[in-house]
Amino acid sequence: MKNSILLGSLFLASFFMEAQNTAPLDTIFANDQKNVALFFPHPIRQGITGADNFVFTYNREKEQYFGLLQAKPGKASNLLVINTNGSIFSYIVSYREQLEKLIHFVPQSESIGFEQPKFTEGSDSTNVANLFTDKTFYYERFCSYLLTRKQKIGSIQKRKHGIVLSLENIVFDKEELYFVVKIENKSSLDYDLNFLDISTQTRKQGKKKSLQQISQLTNFKYNVPTKVDENQIKRMVYVLPKFSLSNDKMVVLELNEKNGERNIKLKVSNKYINNPN
Repeated sequence: MKNSILLGSLFLASFFMEAQNTAPLDTIFANDQKNVALFFPHPIRQGITGADNFVFTYNREKEQYFGLLQAKPGKASNLLVINTNGSIFSYIVSYREQLEKLIHFVPQSESIGFEQPKFTEGSDSTNVANLFTDKTFYYERFCSYLLTRKQKIGSIQKRKHGIVLSLENIVFDKEELYFVVKIENKSSLDYDLNFLDISTQTRKQGKKKSLQQISQLTNFKYNVPTKVDENQIKRMVYVLPKFSLSNDKMVVLELNEKNGERNIKLKVSNKYINNPN
């Protein structure tokens, strides 16, 4: 997956060049101790790195002209940035322990082309454009990034028969909520996953109060396993449309075992849903 994304980014960058340019791409160095700021001539609409040891963050809710780059030790990769005016910028990114430059002001002249060029006869413009508009590509990159972060929303977990279900994080991005979930098998038997469902539930108030549970629509699921072997940990991400809850409601994560009875229901307070990271 990493190689295909990296190659796809490089292909798109070269495809959209308005003219042939044999000059090598500039290299931007970064590390995990400091933020390297990149200021662009137009607000950033999208930024993608080709490997998980590089993270490029920018404001996804409000258009801004700068993004921040960080890196962990590893092989060099690439950074592809698209501005709101369609300008495309491409750079090689590399880890370096000592940094000489922390701020880069990117001129428009460094753009390698535009997102919507004039295609030549015979070029498959539809397929190329779909690589940018296909939201699955964005989901996969952002979910992969979330699984590398150590950020947590709290200690939310439940254990049953050696199986531990945890909700590690809830992240808000582009009108959606990303649920980072962990399943840990501390038992001596493998755990075959039937399903993991996320629903909202009304809290019981009094003996006559009925309990209503409604499953939430899932826009995307990332890294969901079919089996968790003994002494193994699996982490995954569920993407749901943004929602909020009143004080009488909560979220329930229901883990169901295939051909087994080690089922878990993890209740999550509305305060975590209404205040995501």
